[in-house]
Formats: sequence, C-alpha cells, structure tokens
Amino acid sequence: MAKKEAKEEEKAAASLEEPRTNPSVEDTGMVRNSVTLSPPKPSWFTPGRLLVIFCFINLLNYVDRGAIASNGVNGSPKNCSANGTCTPGTGIQGDFDLNNFQDGVLSSAFMVGLLVASPIFASLARSVNPFRLIGVGLTVWTLAVVGCGFSFSFWMIAICRMLVGVGEASFISLAAPFIDDNAPVAKKTAWLGVFYMCLPSGYAIGYVYGGWVGHYNWRYAFWGEAILMFPFAVLGFVMKPLQLQGFAPAESKKAFTDIEIAFPEAQDRGERDDKNLNKDSRSRFKATSNNVNQFVRFFKDMKVLLSDKVFAVNVLGYIAYNFVIGAYSYWGPKAGKNIYNMNNADMIFGGITVVCGVLGTLAGGFVLDFIDSTICNAFKLLSTATFLGAAFCFGAFCLKSMYAFLALFAVGELLVFATQGPVNFICLHCVKPSIRPLSMAISTVSIHIFGDVPSSPLVGVLQDRVNNWRETALILTAILFPAAAIWFIGIFLHSVDKFSEDNEDKVSRIERSKTTPLLEDEKAETTQACAEP
Repeated sequence: MAKKEAKEEEKAAASLEEPRTNPSVEDTGMVRNSVTLSPPKPSWFTPGRLLVIFCFINLLNYVDRGAIASNGVNGSPKNCSANGTCTPGTGIQGDFDLNNFQDGVLSSAFMVGLLVASPIFASLARSVNPFRLIGVGLTVWTLAVVGCGFSFSFWMIAICRMLVGVGEASFISLAAPFIDDNAPVAKKTAWLGVFYMCLPSGYAIGYVYGGWVGHYNWRYAFWGEAILMFPFAVLGFVMKPLQLQGFAPAESKKAFTDIEIAFPEAQDRGERDDKNLNKDSRSRFKATSNNVNQFVRFFKDMKVLLSDKVFAVNVLGYIAYNFVIGAYSYWGPKAGKNIYNMNNADMIFGGITVVCGVLGTLAGGFVLDFIDSTICNAFKLLSTATFLGAAFCFGAFCLKSMYAFLALFAVGELLVFATQGPVNFICLHCVKPSIRPLSMAISTVSIHIFGDVPSSPLVGVLQDRVNNWRETALILTAILFPAAAIWFIGIFLHSVDKFSEDNEDKVSRIERSKTTPLLEDEKAETTQACAEP
C-alpha cells in the first residue's frame, strides 16, 4: 500500500513538472479573469494629487483672464480735457490707443481659439490619450502667453490671445471628466466645486496680481504666468498617461501580457495573436485618422448631444448666466471705480470675488451632495441660487452707499457662484461617458460664443451710448433672471444619470481593467431619474 501511494505521488509530481502545451479554454479564461480583476499598476497620481494639479492649472488660466482685465495691465486710454490738457494712457489700452470696443474685443479674443479648438480636442480624445492632449494644450498656452508679453501692436496681442484660447481648450474639455472619474462617489459634485472654485478665485487673484505687476510693466504679468505654467506643460508629457472612462486604451494588447507569462508554452501562438492584434491596431488607426470617419462620428455624437433636452436647457441657462458673469469680470473694477469712486477697485473687487467665489462654489457642490446628487436636484439648486443672487446684485447697484453696495453685492456673488458645481455636474451626467469630453467642449463653446464673448464688447458699446455705469450695471444684472427661469424649466424634464452606461465602443473587460479610476474601491453604479411632477 505504501509503495502504491508513493508511485501515485511521483506521478502527480511529474504531471506538475510537465509543460502544458495546450491549455484548456477554461484555464485560459480563469487566468484572463484573474488579469481582469487584478488591480492596475498604481500611478504616481492619487485622486487628491490629480485634483490639486488640475486646480492649479485651472487657477492659472483664470489668473490670466483676471490680469488682462485689471486696471494695472489693461490700463486706461489717453484722456484729454476740454481745455486741451491730456493725460497719457496706461497699460495695454494706453500703449495701443484702444477704445472701449477694441478693449472689449481684446478681452474676448482668446475665446475664438477656445471655441474652435474645444470640439477638435474632444474628438481627438477618441484616438489620442487625453492626458497627452492636455500636455500639448498647455505647451501652446505657455508659448502664446509669452507672445502676449512681446506684443507690439493690437493685432499681435489679439492673435496671441487667440492662441491662448487654443491651448486652454484641451484642458477645459478634458479635465472635468478626469475629476469626475476619480472623485469619491459621495463627493463628486463637491470635487467639481473645488475645481470650479478656481474660476472666481483665479479672476480675483488676477485682478490683484495684474494691479500689482502692472505698476511696473504690464508685460511682466504675462511672462510670470508662463513661468508658472511651464512645469505643468512638461508634466503632461513625462508622467504616465491616464485614461478616461468610456474610452478604450490605445495599447490594449498589453492587457494580455500576464496571460503570455502564465503560459510560456503558448508563446508561438501568442506571437501570432500579437501580429494579428498589431494589424488590427494599424487598421483601426488608419480608420480613425481618416477625416471622413472622424467627421461622421463627430456629427453623430453632436446629433445625440443636441437632441438631449436636459443638456440643451442646462446650456441655455448657462449662456445667460455667463453673459453676465463675463461682463462682470471684465468691467466690474471699472464700474466700481466710476460709480463709487473706489481708489483700489482691483483690490476690492478681487477680494470680494475670491472670498465669495470660493465659499459659494464650494457650498454649491457640498449642498448638492448633501441633498443627493441628481440632475433634478441640480436644476432646483441652480434656479433658486441664481434668482436670489440676481435679486441681491440688482439691489446692490441701486444703492448709493459704497459699503451697502459691497455688502449686498457680496451676498449676491456668494449665491451666484454656487451654480458652478451643479451646472457642470449636469453636463457630465446627462450623457454617456464616451460623449463627456464633447459635452464639456460644446458647453464651453456655447457659453462663450453666446455669453461672455459678445458681452464684454456689447457692454462697452452700451456704456459708450448711455455714459452711465450704474444704468449699464443694472441692465446687465437683470439678465440673470431669465437664466434662473430657464434652469427652473429643467426641474420638470425627465432626466436619467447616464454616468454608468457603457460607451458605444463596448470596451472589453480587460481594457476596462486598464481604465480603472485612481480610486481602488469599486464605485457604486447609480442611475437616478428625476421624478416628473
């Protein structure tokens, strides 16, 4: 009996040592599943680090916008009195002898590049890693800002401002989806609120930064921005690229590496498969690079996006809202200086904007998470906060006391800025993951081309005609009421959170394992519909 057991043990050991030349489908599937379920190799980025880096980049983008609107950088035109005494101009407006309309055009010039490039970067995200696209965009931004500092005419600085918009387009379209992928489920809107908090705070810091640096030379302001952005442009190329949810990674064949290691005996067959995969990858790349296919896919996604009533209503309200905010950000310091004789309008408006913007944006995100992050609740918060904020801001401009104005205007800004997290939450969650970059791009294009791009020049024309900053500010502020009404309509639309829906490319399980967000814990899949009243 003992000898028989010993022989059986020897046979078992020998069978373990023998190579398995033809692994069964079941064994292959088990290993394939183990590869799929194993956690991806951790990146240097943690969710917190990713958020901090993106926030700093976003902050620099809006510091640039605030700086060019500041009295220090933007300056004032040459002014001649009735008796023939002339005061020389200062800043960009003085150096290039710009009127208010040209000055308003200059503030909006960067948005031309932003509008053109945003859909392009969103479409390229299907065939090029989005993280690398951000690196390309930030490089263009850095070079363009340097060019602004070396400008010698109105047209040269206008062209450089357009290129600044091209560089910003990649980041604006792709950063929010990255954050939405990696934020904790219960804090998605709060994280978006932190990211969009950089809009008002960046503008405010830009006012202060531009007012301070502009006293020395307005060109220094642009060069300082370029120095700060340069390391992040380099980072976009040297760091391990991340992948967005809903997009298959370009190098999907790497997912099979562990299977080849587990079955070295099947290496020949694996090499043949790799050749086939390489051929398929090349053919897919050629098909993707085909302009016709790109256009067809783009217009197909556009049709889906624009036919979504929730997206359309959200963006329409956002356009009216941004028309006012864009004009506030550019003309606010000048209006305050003329209406209330503020000696340090840049500092005062910058201080109010940074405090109220930060607190309001954060509060909007946390409130929506607290009451449950659904599209319906987001519309409720948008309409309520905007209506109340409009009432406070309108009342503020009716007052003659500067201190009473500042108190009411601060409350109004606090409420108005609470919209940033909810409005972008709707843009990200009313569409499938594969369309999110395009959703953010079209939203950005729309709010600028119909919002703050025309608002600055139009307010300049209005002021040239009425020559009364108080009346101009009241007319502008009244536009916030239609924005609140449009978002109120969104409450009654049937809406479904599509964040967890599969993308149209049907990413395989192995490919999906490589696109796992930075958070290792599995995120709960939720699809919530806004109840129809």
